[in-house]
Amino acid sequence: MRASRGLGALRAPDSVTLTPRLAGGWTIGEFAREGRGADAGRRGATVRVCGWRAFSQIGGRLEVTHGGYGGGVTASELGLPAVRQATPRDPARPADARLIDTFGRVATDLRISLTDRCNLRCSYCMPAEGLDWMPRDEQLTDDELMRLIEIAVRDLGIAELRFTGGEPLLRKGLEGLVTASAALEPRPDISLTTNGIGLARRAESLASAGVNRLNVSMDTLLQERFATITRRDRLSDVLEGLAAARAAGLGPVKINTVLLRGLNDDEAVPLLRFAVENGYELRFIEQMPLDAQHGWERTEMITAGEIMESLRTAFTLTPDPAERGGAPAERWVVDGGPAVVGVIASVTRPFCGACDRTRLTADGQVRSCLFARTETDLRAMLRGGCTDAEIAETWRHAMWGKLAGHGIDDPGFLQPDRPMSAIGG
Repeated sequence: MRASRGLGALRAPDSVTLTPRLAGGWTIGEFAREGRGADAGRRGATVRVCGWRAFSQIGGRLEVTHGGYGGGVTASELGLPAVRQATPRDPARPADARLIDTFGRVATDLRISLTDRCNLRCSYCMPAEGLDWMPRDEQLTDDELMRLIEIAVRDLGIAELRFTGGEPLLRKGLEGLVTASAALEPRPDISLTTNGIGLARRAESLASAGVNRLNVSMDTLLQERFATITRRDRLSDVLEGLAAARAAGLGPVKINTVLLRGLNDDEAVPLLRFAVENGYELRFIEQMPLDAQHGWERTEMITAGEIMESLRTAFTLTPDPAERGGAPAERWVVDGGPAVVGVIASVTRPFCGACDRTRLTADGQVRSCLFARTETDLRAMLRGGCTDAEIAETWRHAMWGKLAGHGIDDPGFLQPDRPMSAIGG
């Protein structure tokens, strides 16, 4: 059934809630109201918007379902504003339940951003005054988030969960989310990326809840520099958090470090020495174009080659014989071992060909890549009455269209609209 104008034989719902999106466009809010189906005398047919895929930018279709009855009207016929384009359904996609893409990759690692909020103001991430944080009602609730996590693990083959932010320790009920995730079958590996503020008080509870390991971001060992980079004097809190995580058995505890030219680029050796002496695994990360200010310049970035050159002035580094798989870091054995150091060269030595990640933002958007310019809105599907099977199928098709690489070296590369704090690391 298809109405040519208006709703034809289908009665319009009383109201439609349209919510402005953070990244532009519109999504449909809670819209599962009773209409009235005239087809075959059916009464009380449900008119529902099944997620963002119900519309395209030029006016897609409303899905109308009731016991096998289907039909629709266009958004333009309803007089609704256009919203982001739906994920195309490629008939060539194999009938594979996993998150496969056209380049043969399989996503088994889900990165989950719990919030875009952060209690530091790192200069390479955001301005000193912070950002306009995401409204609470746009964030997924705990129940919504757990439903998506369960779909990912049960139906899509996700084996690893990493909770990120913003700063994930700012999310109320974090331990409850971890406990619920750890109870899923098959049980996923669970990790956490944090800036370490408040970790000293919660390391034990996080370990008890089910976190297997965690990463702590720390760019310097010098208090004054830490305050300069993060605009907060909290280095002692981070160091205490690292020690507490190690004591709680959340190993290997990894330290993520970004070296900034002219600021902390002389600390590669001291940082690695600190990590080796204290039983941490240090990972250097090339600065990426994900700052809110869009001020990243490749010429100012400290490259993986420069990092290795600096480290080799004090250490003997040999390639780690362990299989790298889809891990982002190239690992090197330090002075014969057992300590190792990692270098994540996302810009100069991209590892996109082995990427096994899918990403979920705090407001329920699926991203196939950290640098993706498009998103798939699962929150609207949750709030629009979609089934688990419909959500899973949309997620599969979103990942099927994943690009071959991030394209940083392409002349037409555009930085994502969302900054790192709103995407999740």
